[in-house]
Amino acid sequence: MATASDFRRTGRKIIAIGRNYSEHAKELGNAVPTAPFFFLKPTSSYITDGQSIEVPLGAEVHHELELAVIIGKEGRDIAAKDADDYIAGYALALDMTARNFQEQAKKKGMPWSASKGYDTFTPIGDFIPRELISDYNNVDLLLQIDGVTKQQGNTRDMIFGIPTLIENVSSIMRLEEGDVILTGTPKGVGPALPGETITCELAFEGKLLSQLRFPVIHRPRP
Repeated sequence: MATASDFRRTGRKIIAIGRNYSEHAKELGNAVPTAPFFFLKPTSSYITDGQSIEVPLGAEVHHELELAVIIGKEGRDIAAKDADDYIAGYALALDMTARNFQEQAKKKGMPWSASKGYDTFTPIGDFIPRELISDYNNVDLLLQIDGVTKQQGNTRDMIFGIPTLIENVSSIMRLEEGDVILTGTPKGVGPALPGETITCELAFEGKLLSQLRFPVIHRPRP
């Protein structure tokens, strides 16, 4: 029987929260949001540790380091006070973005799903049971490229906490077992170039719970 721990195979949607760290919003010249907002990514964009991130032709691809929340059971109109009951666990994730394609779409007033939805654009680690993270407001995140630190943050700096995010999303669309909420990225986003290697870590109270490595390559051309 499938469970939420099989989220990469069974989950039906990836819900990505935008601009949930104020310093990240500012570094891209965006307004700091007064309410949560999100976009969707296809589950076909998942890759796992050791697989390669592909850079499409003409794309400037940026890394965005995130804590992923794995939903454990179906729910709709979930109150923030009940949100913990719907969390099965967590994962370390990246939201890769073709930044120049995104900006082009924004200028034309068009959707920018394509800039977020390429194959390999959601690298994600193994399931971390929620019992291993007793306080989701104190998770350390680290990303390095070829050994140089690019992003380092803690989930205490999120503008909207996880219960608020679950309440907001579930008021719009039903959450289902295996769904993933990407909770936003700390400052320091930037380009990932073919030939480089991204490593990232998730730790809680000094204990390393997930460590991932992703080579960056050119997307193979047909």
